[in-house]
Order: sequence, then structure tokens, then C-alpha cells
Amino acid sequence: MAKETTSGLGSMFQSGARDRSEPTRFGRIYKPDEAWHAKAAIEPILEPDLAIVDTHHHLWDFPGFRYLLDELLADLNTGHNIVATVFDECRSMYRSSGPEEMRPVGEVEFVAGVAAMSDSGRYGPSRICRGIVGYADLALGHRVGAVLEAEIAAGGGRFRGIRYSGGWDADPIIGNSHGVSGPGEYMRAEVRAGMKQLERLGLVLDAWVFHPQLGEVVDLARAFPNAGIVMCHMGGPLGYGPYAGKKDEVFANWKASMTELATCPNVSVKLGGVTMRLAAYDYGKLPAPPSSEALAGYWGPYVKTCIDLFGPDRCMVESNYPVEKMGIGMPALWNMFKRLTAGASADEKRAIFSGTADRVYRLGLSK
Repeated sequence: MAKETTSGLGSMFQSGARDRSEPTRFGRIYKPDEAWHAKAAIEPILEPDLAIVDTHHHLWDFPGFRYLLDELLADLNTGHNIVATVFDECRSMYRSSGPEEMRPVGEVEFVAGVAAMSDSGRYGPSRICRGIVGYADLALGHRVGAVLEAEIAAGGGRFRGIRYSGGWDADPIIGNSHGVSGPGEYMRAEVRAGMKQLERLGLVLDAWVFHPQLGEVVDLARAFPNAGIVMCHMGGPLGYGPYAGKKDEVFANWKASMTELATCPNVSVKLGGVTMRLAAYDYGKLPAPPSSEALAGYWGPYVKTCIDLFGPDRCMVESNYPVEKMGIGMPALWNMFKRLTAGASADEKRAIFSGTADRVYRLGLSK
């Protein structure tokens, strides 16, 4: 059995390859199985000219699992028109010395270097890491302002905000967010004080919780109406552990909470990112990756509901690679989104696939 590591991804990251003879451990990250991906059916690329901004991917170099610029480009350059990406924090390349609270600045420095490589044009036309979402500990309260200012300086004009996760569940099988020991992370007074610094600097909060906690995000959004908040991974619907076998109940509860969240005009939502949490299909046991049509069946109710509730101007697509690569290849992933938006107008597609991201993360693509 693969052994858990103590990497920055905490209890989620598993060293070694996934053992397909064992039950799939949802909520944990394994290195993707390239031999399994080679069995995927080849699909024609739908709407190959449609511009896409991938609003959520990672870069890391953990023991036995490297995913840096070369690996990302190999996945992106598979037929779809990826014009830019947004990096999202994963506790990678932190500084090894200095004040603990300042160590996450190292991740921003690292990603800014990758973005500069991409901007040279030598790695293709896509602008990789055009936006950078880092990490800073909001629980520092007002002191987090200095960290955020250091990250702005380190980002070379690309730093756009932080992801601060509050995902928590009482059942240990779920696998909670790094450093979160209980519910109500977004309700803590010190976190709210840190949020004031984020708002003061005009930075975005990438929020991440599980679906039973969505009320916390609603409360936060209403307390900070001038702060831009992006709800990651469609609001974190869970489908394993105590939520297994409760598909209809989970969807109903999730939809009710997302309906309330959609009343907050400062909140946008990322479409995708639910492979290892929703557990809509058992990627650990399938003989080959699902097709885009099959994936649309698994995720369609969530994607379509988000678009209906938030509207195209507050929805954006994400790959969540390499995490999502455990269960789906990029050609089928982007095809799935295109299938689910087939009835949308050209302007609506432009918003969902690139325009919302361009505006929310201030990427400057429309200039």
C-alpha cells in the first residue's frame, strides 16, 4: 500500500503509484498512471479554436512526483486552444529559512520564474501562470498584510490573490485541508482580520470548503462584499465515506447552498475539480479513462447548475491538473465542458472559457 507523505499537501498526497487491487482512496492524491491514460479512446477535439483559460493548476516537485512546466505543457498541448493559465497554490517550493509566515513567498517566486519562461515565447503561445494564486495565513490577522505585500512584489505583476482552505469533516476518511483542525475556519475573528488585509490590497480569495460548509463562504462573502471570492471546485461536493450512496441527498444539499451563495455578487465559481472528492466514478477501478460524454454524465448536473445559478459571467473552467489527471485526460476534460455548453451563445462560451477568468484575475488578455 502506498505510504502517506508529510509533504505540503498534508494527508492528501500519497507516495508511489496507486495499487489498483486495493479499494480506491478518494480524497487522496496519487501520481497519475500513464499506462492507464494510454488506453483512453481517441476523441476529435471539439471547437478547437475556442480560447480557454485554465484557471486552476499546480506545479510541484515532490518525491516521486514531478509536475513542472514540461509536464504541464505536454498535457496542455493536446489539441485544445489553451491561451493562458492561472497557477493555484499547493505549498510547493516554500523558502527553507526565514520567518515561517514568509516562507510561502518562495512559491510565488518560483511560479513567477516559470511565468517568465513562458513569456519568452520559447515554450509556445500559451501564457503559463499568467495569474498566480499563492498562500498566506489569514489567521495572522493584520500581520498577513506584510506577507501579501511581499508576494505582490515577488509576483512580477502576476500575483492575484491567495487560496485559503477551510475544508473540514469529522470523518477522517475525508482528508481535511492542510492545517484545518475543526469547522468554522472562515468564521474565526483572526481570519476575518486577515481578510481585511486581502480586501485592502484588492486581492482575490480562492475559497475551498466541502459542501456542508458552504454557509461559511456565504457569510464571508456578505461580510466582505467588496472582496472578490472564487469558489473552487464547484463548492466541494463529497461522495465518499459517510456521503457514499447519498447522491441525491448530497446534490440537493449542495444545490440549496450554492443557490444562496449565488446571491452574493462578489462570488464566482470554478467549474471542475471534483474527481477525487465527488467520487462520481471509480477512477481507481475503471479499465480506461472515461470519455468526455461519460464524464459529462457524471459531472453535468453540477456544471449546469453552477452556470444556471451564477451565469456565464461568474463561471470559469479549471483543469485542476495534475490532481484531476488521476481520473481524466485533458482532451476529454475540455471536450466535456464543450459538450455541456453546446447550447450556449458565442458570448456565453467566451465568458465561461476565458472572459470571466480574464476579468476576475485581471489577466489582461482582452487588451
